[in-house]
Amino acid sequence: MADGSISRRAALGATAAAAASPAMAQPASARTFVLVHGSYHGGWCWRRVADILEACGHKVFAQSLTGLGDRSHLLSKDINLETHIADIANLVRWEDLRNTCLVAHSYAGFPASGALEQIHDRVASIVWLDAFLPEDGQKQIDTASAYGRDSMLKALAKGEFSINPPAPSAFSVSEKDYAWLGSKMTPHPIGTATQPIRLTGKLQTIAKKTFIRVPRYSQPAFDTALAACRADKSWQTLVNRDSGHDVMVDQPAWLADILMTA
Repeated sequence: MADGSISRRAALGATAAAAASPAMAQPASARTFVLVHGSYHGGWCWRRVADILEACGHKVFAQSLTGLGDRSHLLSKDINLETHIADIANLVRWEDLRNTCLVAHSYAGFPASGALEQIHDRVASIVWLDAFLPEDGQKQIDTASAYGRDSMLKALAKGEFSINPPAPSAFSVSEKDYAWLGSKMTPHPIGTATQPIRLTGKLQTIAKKTFIRVPRYSQPAFDTALAACRADKSWQTLVNRDSGHDVMVDQPAWLADILMTA
């Protein structure tokens, strides 16, 4: 298991390498990435990372989960965790993807774990980016951030089925991107957080597994996941101490570099 703590200097170095390295410009073999966003976000948040990966010859799929992003018009009380699990699994099946790298950010750790129960044989590696690593029977509302849990409980008490996003500063340290983030984030369906996940351990059968923690984003569940992955030699772990939670926004070149080597 490789383990490291990423400093600002290292991150900037990776950024330069991603832009200039001939090896990255011409990868030995093209890979397929499925990038899954977190709460309030959509496929749009991966654009900078996707552009880098695609420029290096890789294939990238960054869908918006039902009810979010460009599919926010589908937001309804009927969306639950199984809906988002099906989004991911069906994308992989309908696009006939194989030897895929599945990347889950934040909340996406839940539906991506569920999707692996169905598509594990099509996934060669996974990267959990500051993400939940759920156990069988868990619900996201039980391990959500204080803001998320309180918002969900208040909304449920009012009979509402979605919660509004917090300020962009909760996710990013890039102030120049706050207006853009604020214009793109949309309410998240609560039903995805109240349905227990059903797992049999297919995630652990994936040969290459990487967990990235961003400690500037306070989330005890992610600290617990990092500790568990560090104790398991089948996982590689990395810590980025300079980025905000939305690493794909704050440090896209660094993240793309990690994905291409993970």
